[in-house]
Amino acid sequence: MSTLWKDIQYKLLKSGNKLSLLIGINVIVYLGINIVAVIEQLFTGFGNSAVLAYTNEYLLLPASLPKLLYRFWTPVTYMFMHAGIFHILFNMLWLYWMGQIFEEYLGNKRTIGLYLFGGLAGGLLFIACYNLIPAFTSINAAATSVVVGASASVMAIIIATATLLPNYTIQLILIGPVKLKWIALFYIVIDFLGIAGANAGGEIAHLGGALFGFIYIKQMQRGNDWILGINKIFERKPKMKVVTNSGGQRKTSGAPKQEDVDRILDKISGSGYDSLTRQEKETLFRASNNNEG
Repeated sequence: MSTLWKDIQYKLLKSGNKLSLLIGINVIVYLGINIVAVIEQLFTGFGNSAVLAYTNEYLLLPASLPKLLYRFWTPVTYMFMHAGIFHILFNMLWLYWMGQIFEEYLGNKRTIGLYLFGGLAGGLLFIACYNLIPAFTSINAAATSVVVGASASVMAIIIATATLLPNYTIQLILIGPVKLKWIALFYIVIDFLGIAGANAGGEIAHLGGALFGFIYIKQMQRGNDWILGINKIFERKPKMKVVTNSGGQRKTSGAPKQEDVDRILDKISGSGYDSLTRQEKETLFRASNNNEG
């Protein structure tokens, strides 16, 4: 048991794998809440879980502004909560599949930031729509409208990856090879049409996350990397810098220039990854390795 726990600790905290960390947090939160709820209901009767009632009240994101004032932490907690086993299963599968492609080209330093900001964008759009659009304001008046799940965060990663690599092709079961741009378009259309359905709040949050993912990549291609910039604020600065002089020669870093990376990303966005030369692929690979360092 101790060996298993050490393996889990390494995978989540020491390996540097951001996808494993995000998936691990989601799974641990889901199992922790629902295992306790099942045990409780074995003694109190199914359908009478105080644990689920408490978490739904204090960890899901409400649309009601007065309630949000006293639940100010819910814009973060809601994106690690899930309504059922299939809800978390499909969210984590898409997070793993698309997150791997995202990190392959941009490294792993942006993954957590994109997940969090995508979730926040989705939550913000949900709150705005339920307080400003007439079709939803009457629903919000009952103070019962909430949103739950990592879907907005996952959508941010899906759309960001598709925006970066629109012609990247993956194999889908029963369908075959499909380019990322068509997958992204399919989900956006489905979410938009779903606004008129029973899960309107969730669909709106999905679109908010998708919008952030798209804007983020477009801004990054213009040289404005919001997430990496925020990460650098919290990086520990070295206290001492040692400079050596050996015959006037300086050893340059293996990291490519940011303008070269931006140019390659623009080329990928316009013509696809296959259009890159061997040298450009090597440059992108070195940039990815540098970001993970």
